[in-house]
Amino acid sequence: MATPAIELLALYYPQARFTFVGSFVSIEALKYHPKCEKAVVDETKKAPNRMKATYELAKELGSFHMAISFRNQIHASLLLKLTGSVLCIAKKSWHSMFLLSHTPTIKTNQHLCRQYAQLAMINTDAWDKNTPKLKLYIPSKRFEKPTMGINAGATYGSAKRWYPERFAEVAREFSDKYEIIIFGGPNEVEMADEIESYLKSSGVSNYTNLAGKTSIKELCEFIGGCSLFVTNDSGPMHVAAAYQVPTVAIFGPTKHTETSQWMNKKSKIVRHDMECAPCMRRECPLGHHECMKSIMASEVIEAAKKLDI
Repeated sequence: MATPAIELLALYYPQARFTFVGSFVSIEALKYHPKCEKAVVDETKKAPNRMKATYELAKELGSFHMAISFRNQIHASLLLKLTGSVLCIAKKSWHSMFLLSHTPTIKTNQHLCRQYAQLAMINTDAWDKNTPKLKLYIPSKRFEKPTMGINAGATYGSAKRWYPERFAEVAREFSDKYEIIIFGGPNEVEMADEIESYLKSSGVSNYTNLAGKTSIKELCEFIGGCSLFVTNDSGPMHVAAAYQVPTVAIFGPTKHTETSQWMNKKSKIVRHDMECAPCMRRECPLGHHECMKSIMASEVIEAAKKLDI
């Protein structure tokens, strides 16, 4: 979701070169940007002394003309400060106000892509207020046959995950029209295997289970080549948006107004209004998980058919 902001920076600062710092997954996705000079995985969270590790990373990075953090987190603010960069930007918070030079108040009742774009453009008056589409520079794969992607995982927590048997029911419905690919990270193999088991038992054989078998680059390539993608609110959902893949996204405990697919014309959200949602919790605090449990496969199937693809 930070890629529109990155594209704005590339547009309004055409001579700039970027150093990306972030998680392994984000760096693997972003490092192919044509203006990327350096890509660094931030592993300070794993260090025995995170403050010391943050200091060491800052000194390794050196100073920049402009340093921006899209994360509202004290160690992110500290990292920017310790690089010695004069112009340091992050959303207003108690730690950013204390440490950084520019800490604008960004309204949170809008999509995160808009929030990040406003943050990136805080130092220019020339911005026309338009926030572009998501963008990745990894070419998508060309499949021989129309292909449907299924993504049952969500690294944030179990509360965001719909159920394997229902994903399988959706895949079965479209198996005569699409080849099926089951996606998932290394920690989501068991869930993907469940979907595979349900497909087998219902006589579906035209599927490939790639859970735990792809690099981030390969994951982006394969998702980018899909003709239809059915997913939870997750990183792969945003990858699909970057490639404008027709998508049905299932939302439960998270704010669809902030984290839904950005500017994907062929996307549908399936969600139910509930008093307890969005709770933004990793696990259902009430123990019933009704925000996801109440969503039936038939609703997702109907949403996919309405995409008109």
